[in-house]
Amino acid sequence: MSAVRFVVPPPGLEPLAAFELTAVAGADGLYSLSSVERPEVRLFTIDAEVHLPGYSPELPDDRAAELGIGAPEEAMLLVVVTPSREGSTVNLLAPIVVNRADGSAIQLVLDDDALPVRAELAALAGA
Repeated sequence: MSAVRFVVPPPGLEPLAAFELTAVAGADGLYSLSSVERPEVRLFTIDAEVHLPGYSPELPDDRAAELGIGAPEEAMLLVVVTPSREGSTVNLLAPIVVNRADGSAIQLVLDDDALPVRAELAALAGA
């Protein structure tokens, strides 16, 4: 388990900023991201490096500086997963970037019409 602190609360979760990132046992690259203040608020995320190797949105320089990230390997890129009976989807339009060293994080809302909010995970994994 590791502490994650958003420099700006994630959209829709304001004012929550302190979270715990916990690996889901038996599921490589799958994490639970739970609010410290309100543990019932929980998101599932996947490590894009593990599950979406071709997905690499650009982190603007000002945002990298905000997080203290100087090189790509210093960042962990997470994507929010929405599970359902029909299959899981991932939000490619709003990834979460975490500084691996200190846990500071930001949820980027990208300006890219080609990136869906609900991309089918199975289709991406099979690509």
